[in-house]
Amino acid sequence: MVSAEFWGDIAKEFYWKTPCPGPFLRYNFDVTKGKIFIEWMKGASTNICYNVLDRNVHEKKLGDKVAFYWEGNEPGETTQITYHELLVQVCQFSNVLRKQGIQKGDRVAIYMPMIPELVVAMLACARIGALHSIVFAGFSSESLCERILDSSCSLLITTDAFYRGEKLVNLKELADEALQKCQEKDFPVRCCIVVKHLGRAELGMGDSPSQSPPIKRSCPDVQISWNQGIDLWWHELMQEAGDECEPEWCDAEDPLFILYTSGSTGKPKGVVHTVGGYMLYVATTFKYVFDFHAEDVFWCTADIGWITGHSYVTYGPLANGATSVLFEGIPTYPDVNRLWSIVDKYKVTKFYTAPTAIRLLMKFGDEPVTKHSRASLQVLGTVGEPINPEAWLWYHQVVGAQRCPIVDTFWQTETGGHMLTPLPGATPMKPGSATFPFFGVAPAILNESGEELEGEAEGYLVFKQPWPGIMRTVYGNHERFETTYFKKFPGYYVTGDGCRRDQDGYYWITGRIDDMLNVSVREKIGPIATPDYIQNAPGLPKTRSGKIMRRVLRKIAQNDHDLGDTSTVADPSVISHLFSHRCLTIQ
Repeated sequence: MVSAEFWGDIAKEFYWKTPCPGPFLRYNFDVTKGKIFIEWMKGASTNICYNVLDRNVHEKKLGDKVAFYWEGNEPGETTQITYHELLVQVCQFSNVLRKQGIQKGDRVAIYMPMIPELVVAMLACARIGALHSIVFAGFSSESLCERILDSSCSLLITTDAFYRGEKLVNLKELADEALQKCQEKDFPVRCCIVVKHLGRAELGMGDSPSQSPPIKRSCPDVQISWNQGIDLWWHELMQEAGDECEPEWCDAEDPLFILYTSGSTGKPKGVVHTVGGYMLYVATTFKYVFDFHAEDVFWCTADIGWITGHSYVTYGPLANGATSVLFEGIPTYPDVNRLWSIVDKYKVTKFYTAPTAIRLLMKFGDEPVTKHSRASLQVLGTVGEPINPEAWLWYHQVVGAQRCPIVDTFWQTETGGHMLTPLPGATPMKPGSATFPFFGVAPAILNESGEELEGEAEGYLVFKQPWPGIMRTVYGNHERFETTYFKKFPGYYVTGDGCRRDQDGYYWITGRIDDMLNVSVREKIGPIATPDYIQNAPGLPKTRSGKIMRRVLRKIAQNDHDLGDTSTVADPSVISHLFSHRCLTIQ
């Protein structure tokens, strides 16, 4: 198999404590032939933290190279952290976790804004073989509680508070609510480690380059509640910790992390990624899709709470010894120039963002962009949903001044990294097309009967064989994994997305299959399928990854305002609009 040979060569570029003793790849994608499983390099042992930090510092002599330029919510709140400083802090926090009794295989919940300590926390978990489960800091206490309970996390890492634009978020209060809910459900979390972020000025830590600076904005009197016996300050624990820590050597197929996909239909799914395959896949996709060079300054604007942040803020760039920007703020604060001023400030060469951000900034015209130089930019990327041609053209013509190739990447939380993408400078671009499969990726388009369609075609997007970054299971529920991704078309991984392939072989994602409505005449489908009411809508309640939240739509249809947890909705104003313009129905 070409795929296994290709990845076998890639694997030689990484450190393995013990080599792979058996087959490089074993798998079954066919539910009719038994349990679904994927094993890359099973029996080989390594540590991803060792590969992305220790090797870069000691073997590749990158200790003094900047790993991250941190840009806070307020312009002027900045710091930088080198590879050596990051390694030291990760070793210290690894020792902190071990002292708290965290062992290989334990789950650790992380609920933090985009600050350097978030990267330190996740890499420390990886160093000692614990699984990190990162929950986006914009999610509610209910969402956090649900995720802690699902994977039985034994420790929580959070922050006192932070600003997101003008909005103050008392994260510790939300964390406390979540832990209280866990307690009520007979799952007490024994320890909560708290980073003093908003209150940094009190610590006098602004002079050290390895620590984030004091917050510049004058702080209101934020009351941080404290639970004696459970809560511990990050800075106090770090002061006592040693700065050397032997990594835990893990099997390539040991789990690395759990990341929950937003529950568009109910309970979120805990997507499990493993150490070896994920490391190979994110390192390689980062290197080729962004045409990485050692002098690059890379900026992925995604929050680490999403898979994009896991793969292309933390693991992918660090595996390549890259320098990245870590941004705490939002594109419109303090004004709509913010992204482009950051691009100029750090001389960003590769820029990766979401179509939603591009469409938002388009509304403010060209001037906020063109008044900045942007001369450093070389490659632009998009992620999260298909980009409409109008936004693609604005991104290309205005942001990239018609000289930067755009890599429009299709992938999912479940795939770990890029699946369909142009390669910069190597692929003729078409606005809105995710173009071609990445190396070794084997897509197919199926019809309703599960038959592969050749040439120009439209149907279900599937993949015929595994790639190293594919998820291995849904945490604690392998049956759900099999049913969701493999049952509909045995022998294929089913993405859930519709896709069109044009006459040139380019792929165009048409949207989630289960979000599409067949439009036809009454006689063809039958009167039973005729809608009772049709309501026009400017938009639908979607998660930030573009999935329509059908449970919310059902509530609106029933005029039931008890929506449950809606913290995963990208634009809550859509829900208000749908309720206020709801059809008058007969109950």
